[in-house]
Amino acid sequence: MFQPLSLFVGLRYVRARQHAFFVSFITWVSLGGVALGVAALIVVLSVMNGLKDELRERLLALSAHARVVDAGPAASADDGALAGRLRRLPGVAAVAPYMELQAIAAHGSDMLPLTLRGIDPVRESGVTDVAPLLLAGSLGELRAGSNKLILGEALAEQLGVAVGDALTLLVPIASEDAPPEPRLRVYTVAGVFRAGIEDHDSALALAALDDVRAFAPAAVGAAGLRLRFHDALAAPRYMPAVRAAAGPGLVARDWTQDNASYFRAIRIEKTMVALILLLIVGVAAFNIVAMLVMVVNDKRTDIAILRTLGAAPGAVLRIFMTQGLVIGWCGVAAGVALGVLVARNVATIAPFLERVFGFHFFDADVFYITALPSQLQARDVLWISGAAFALTLAATVYPALRAAATPPAAALRYE
Repeated sequence: MFQPLSLFVGLRYVRARQHAFFVSFITWVSLGGVALGVAALIVVLSVMNGLKDELRERLLALSAHARVVDAGPAASADDGALAGRLRRLPGVAAVAPYMELQAIAAHGSDMLPLTLRGIDPVRESGVTDVAPLLLAGSLGELRAGSNKLILGEALAEQLGVAVGDALTLLVPIASEDAPPEPRLRVYTVAGVFRAGIEDHDSALALAALDDVRAFAPAAVGAAGLRLRFHDALAAPRYMPAVRAAAGPGLVARDWTQDNASYFRAIRIEKTMVALILLLIVGVAAFNIVAMLVMVVNDKRTDIAILRTLGAAPGAVLRIFMTQGLVIGWCGVAAGVALGVLVARNVATIAPFLERVFGFHFFDADVFYITALPSQLQARDVLWISGAAFALTLAATVYPALRAAATPPAAALRYE
């Protein structure tokens, strides 16, 4: 026999006897429940991380990492000197001018609102990577004076236009001393893109910057500079230097501020899903409590003999805590191993399940994302393991205290 005594006896009790089949069954159910809950948490959170990364990539496909726009008459964002200062900042990879305004598109009897973005195709290619998103046409067609547009796929479908069709845009021009006056211009559809984001595909049109400037005055829309950083995730860290270089009268915002609602919704959803799935581990912990209570009742004579031989109540407490922790922690370890294995192979497992059961996790007719992404993060595995360890530890406290409080004389009286 090895020391300490509580560890030795606790490990012996983990192996249930033949006549204690029900206790053994509850033990395996508890272990399996903990493993299932931990594995489910790891897999689901990994998939949500993958969806978050996919959303970020699609958002940044047509969105700059940061924008510097006019906020007053003190300065202009459309300034070559400002663009030069921004290019020299650490972390800045490219700078390009742009202009955005709200317009109404009309084709036949169909009319839809859209955002018209004027870009410089040459410099824009360094800020956003539009080329892979194009289903037809190219950025090179957006030359000054061409009056050509590249539309989002959903917007083109709703308007019923294809490449080569004419599209009329209307922009209301309002002034303080005159009633609103609509300004019209006919554009030709030169291309169609698909970004996989509803806000872009159903409401965005790209045109040459000079054409947009000629179409409406700068006061109608937003004009400024779009920036790309070497590391998009470090954008908030670069922004103080960008704001300092921009000076007064200009507003600098990064992509995390522009798309805060998307990621706030994902964060809330991820938190709620984690709490709900953690209930599986909680239920398994209750099974550990029930199992240990039955073991304590079954081992009352053993407890009394140990106490008679000089074992302190603390030693008895540690015996049953050891038994519960071994079961719980074995379940956590099995769950972590299973969860990591599945999370790292979701791209293989998901298509296999779709073929076998004849269903799709993401229907291509409904969702832009058709593959199930997964991004396993070490911090998720660590906090899930820690939470599961804490729950299983808490589950052992009451039965162990009950065992330690067992009076030896009362336990041996009728034996």
